[in-house]
Amino acid sequence: MTDLLAKKRDGGTLSTEEIDFMIQGYTRGTIPDYQMSAMCMAILLRGMDERETLDMTMSMMHSGETLDLSPIRGVKADKHSTGGVGDKTSLVLCPMVAATGLKIAKMSGRGLGHTGGTIDKLESFPGFTTAISEETFFRSVNEIGIAIMGQTADLVPADKKIYALRDVTGTVPSIPLIVSSIMSKKLASGADVIVLDVKCGDGAFMKTEADARRLAEGLTRVGRLAGRRCAAVITDMDQPLGYAVGNAVEVREAIAVLRGEEEGDLLELCLTLGGCMMVEAGFAAGIGEARERLLETIRDGSALGKLAAMVEAQGGDARAVYDPALLPDAAIKLEVPAAEAGYVSHIRAEQVGLVSMHLGGGRATKEDTIDLSVGVVLRKKVGDRVEIGESLGTIHASDPVKAEQAAELLRGCYELRPEPIERPAFIKAIIR
Repeated sequence: MTDLLAKKRDGGTLSTEEIDFMIQGYTRGTIPDYQMSAMCMAILLRGMDERETLDMTMSMMHSGETLDLSPIRGVKADKHSTGGVGDKTSLVLCPMVAATGLKIAKMSGRGLGHTGGTIDKLESFPGFTTAISEETFFRSVNEIGIAIMGQTADLVPADKKIYALRDVTGTVPSIPLIVSSIMSKKLASGADVIVLDVKCGDGAFMKTEADARRLAEGLTRVGRLAGRRCAAVITDMDQPLGYAVGNAVEVREAIAVLRGEEEGDLLELCLTLGGCMMVEAGFAAGIGEARERLLETIRDGSALGKLAAMVEAQGGDARAVYDPALLPDAAIKLEVPAAEAGYVSHIRAEQVGLVSMHLGGGRATKEDTIDLSVGVVLRKKVGDRVEIGESLGTIHASDPVKAEQAAELLRGCYELRPEPIERPAFIKAIIR
């Protein structure tokens, strides 16, 4: 390992065998943390070429169990988001795509920090669980067309160990390390088609569009080199996605979109990601055809029906899909009046996420318990006109003191200007 550290430190290229020696040795514990930490820093500073990144991804993928989806009939699709604020995309996208006949076999995780996890949101449905067996997972996808399960402890153990190191050694921003972390898990999950939502802006990990493009291109290249059909969509996260930020409040918004009651950036994102999924899977000749078929699943109610069927199959109360009043509901609803008039020029997305976290809607550590009922529902987005005293958003809270604090924090997330502004492009690019 000392020789490999010196080689990468000096700008050398590691061979396939050297990378596998390093990854498997670290996973087994024969290579210590301090040497792997040094390697992460060397990779951050010196980089990795395309072949090295692919080799690292594949070695990490094979560091533990992989999911064999062959018992599931037909083409299987999965989606990954690099994380953002108000990102309830899977709750809308997956039922829509499943209603077109394309199978959704998805593994998801819990939220940490200000970015919410799909599992936490789904657990807003009373009784719902993602802790299901592989047999139940396969059966649900075959019979319903959709299932979402939690990541198993034995899936890609190398990533869990390396990610923990990166978090405390200042090496999180390395593109090759991000690519290998994301794609090793997606490849191990077994889907034929992988679509990636790469977010950029204030509320995203990648702050600039240029960095997001580098990541999107790296992810799709590795996916295709590994034999999967892959596409990525670069999307704006300079303001929260949709209007709701929390857990149950986001589920309510997702249901409203599936009912055809709301349009906007959330629906646009789901149509774009779903269109890419269907084209890559051979279910549509082009994005336009795919979008129309996806919209039809909302108009005919089949997408909402898929969500209800999945919730019921995984132990949840499907009545809540049709009656969101059955979802967890915060005791306190507090409006946040604007102190000045103008046009919304910017919303600090990351800070809005932290407001929800302050209320109990997120985790500071993996052991923290989430209050599923709390969160924020915005009333104004970038470009909207605001009058003095008009509500910027509604705080959903379980504690009156925290509610007042959150209201003041949310007011500080908004920037207003006197003159109208042009709304920024939401879909930045599609990488195929």
